[in-house]
Amino acid sequence: MTNIKLRNISFSPPDITESEIDEVIDTLKSGWITTGPKTKLFERKIADYCSAPKAVAMNSATACMEMTLRLLGIGPGDEVITSAYTYTASASVIHHVGAKIILIDSGRESFHINYAAIEEAITEKTKAIIPVDIAGVMCDYDRIYEAINRKKELFKPNNDLQEAIGRVVVIGDAAHSFGARYKNRISGAVADFTSFSFHAVKNLTTAEGGAVTWKTINGFDNEEIYKKFMLLTLHGQSKDALAKSKLGAWEYDIVLPAYKCNMTDIMASIGLVQLRRYQEMLEKRKKIIGKYDSRLNKLNVRTLNHSDEIFTSSGHLYLVRLIGKDEGYRNWVIESMAKKGISTNVHYKPLPMHTAYKNLGFDIADYPNAFNMYKNEITLPLHTSLADEEVDYILSSFIELLV
Repeated sequence: MTNIKLRNISFSPPDITESEIDEVIDTLKSGWITTGPKTKLFERKIADYCSAPKAVAMNSATACMEMTLRLLGIGPGDEVITSAYTYTASASVIHHVGAKIILIDSGRESFHINYAAIEEAITEKTKAIIPVDIAGVMCDYDRIYEAINRKKELFKPNNDLQEAIGRVVVIGDAAHSFGARYKNRISGAVADFTSFSFHAVKNLTTAEGGAVTWKTINGFDNEEIYKKFMLLTLHGQSKDALAKSKLGAWEYDIVLPAYKCNMTDIMASIGLVQLRRYQEMLEKRKKIIGKYDSRLNKLNVRTLNHSDEIFTSSGHLYLVRLIGKDEGYRNWVIESMAKKGISTNVHYKPLPMHTAYKNLGFDIADYPNAFNMYKNEITLPLHTSLADEEVDYILSSFIELLV
């Protein structure tokens, strides 16, 4: 190990090639850089990829989740369930619309929500649940649907869309799981609504950005749902800029005082190329995961399983738990890896440990499983710009610290 040259390995840099750069230049030269033809094309490509009827591109997955809550008419007096083991966006959107956040602990020895606790958490005020796909591994959605269907008689819809669904709505936080599969169904076609992130650190990036897909809802035209999302994401304006640009078509109406979270053609142009390259990128991630798994399986660690007969992940993050260790030891490993030029991370510090959620009345003592998963978790670099020798260096450095 002492003969290995010190590297500088980033945790999750964007994988940008000349093809993405050329597509952005084409957009800049086109004279159309805000929401326009490339955004619309990207939406169609996303919908096709996810086997969904439609997709709406926005400036973040956070916006996608919030606009979905608003589309569903969820607000003050309502409750929305999510996991304590997640990033703030999964819960903050609930607060944004004025609903009450209901946090559920993770399962024992699991990064996912405790499925056994969902049914008990549902009340007549519960309107939605936001399960979180961790590290590219989708939740067990069948168990989620089973739990909410057992409490179906308590559901009291606020609007026509909720009434058509007829039960607690499942809004998948799929920020990590674009391209993942669950029981031969692709992410984006499993939850009632699914929100993806295309942030700079995600598998597929548009720099910032996200998209929402949904399953067909009986009694509702998918184009009608799409148009409602358009109103929500662009000030409630009856025409978008592309429609207004047609000769003589300047006039428009503001039909509700809505929000501003649209995607631009510059962002979409990056995404279009990333989508063309995506299968190749998924294969690269799978190869790295296989190498990590084969070298770490003899250590006293537990790694997140990325595939079995039920699911295949998108390989977004490589989570490792240092069995029998605490926060102090985990942090020492992070610092030691940094000294070797390797950037690592932690996914996640549970929400009740953060000031904002403490101020809302949450206490980590009520979420022991989430804390136990967090206290000794370390995330190793996993991205498509990693060279084989860099993966070897990460593994050698990590193993040397643990043995």
